[in-house]
Amino acid sequence: MKFGLSMFPTDYAIPVTELGRAAEDLGFESLLFPEHTHIPTSRRSPWPGGPNLPMEYSHTLDPFVAMAATAAVTKSLKVGPGICLVVERDPITLAKEVASVDHLSGGRVLFGIGGGWNLEEMENHGTKPSLRWKILRERVLAMKEIWTKDEAEYHGRHVDFDPIWSWPKPAQSPHPPVLIGGDGPRTLERVVEYGDGWMPIVGRGGDRLAARMAELQAMAKAAGRGAIPVTLFGAVPRPELIEQWLELGVERVLLNLPPAPAAETLPRLQHYAEAVKPYTA
Repeated sequence: MKFGLSMFPTDYAIPVTELGRAAEDLGFESLLFPEHTHIPTSRRSPWPGGPNLPMEYSHTLDPFVAMAATAAVTKSLKVGPGICLVVERDPITLAKEVASVDHLSGGRVLFGIGGGWNLEEMENHGTKPSLRWKILRERVLAMKEIWTKDEAEYHGRHVDFDPIWSWPKPAQSPHPPVLIGGDGPRTLERVVEYGDGWMPIVGRGGDRLAARMAELQAMAKAAGRGAIPVTLFGAVPRPELIEQWLELGVERVLLNLPPAPAAETLPRLQHYAEAVKPYTA
């Protein structure tokens, strides 16, 4: 099992370059950054994690800038958004951003995506919340065309463009793995149709993880696909949980780091490294 990290890359936390170097030195496989372009002050949409929205949600750096900076100072660490709010980004531009970071990093991007929970936020980007999953699907499929075709075109209801040229292509073939976040009623269908992995949040429906993983693999088999890897997002390194995840066949666990200065973050990172060492030797 692989162990990575996730942290909101804020303007008051440890610099992502310092965190990336430390993570790689300690043997972590990956580092993913959540995304919010902004937080509407209306606060109509309830945060799924509780009544009070943490400060980091409105202080988050652009994930692709953070990914590029991190990749520039590391050699093997995988980087990615966790998750990228695809419905808030133009698909042609987003395809270019993903491909550019993958190209510059030598193929180290994990492309975590999701539909988002803040309805006002996506509305500010022109996305109707009730259509977000249909929009996300078409944008992902369109990006795959751009990544894999010299002359790409896509004609859907929400994305429509005639043949285009767009380089660079991703270093990974056919493209960086698309990890679909969430655990809603149709999430597994989306993973099987256009994802390369499933990335549920630990602690939100985690008690049914085994059943959901079995359901995912059954759906993949029925669709003529091989086993689909699972990445757990926002975890803590408790031995009894790690043992369960190992038994279930989880591919990757992303340990959550609070966005804090280096003096607080680096000791926690060292503790995480020691906690997972028995499972990586």
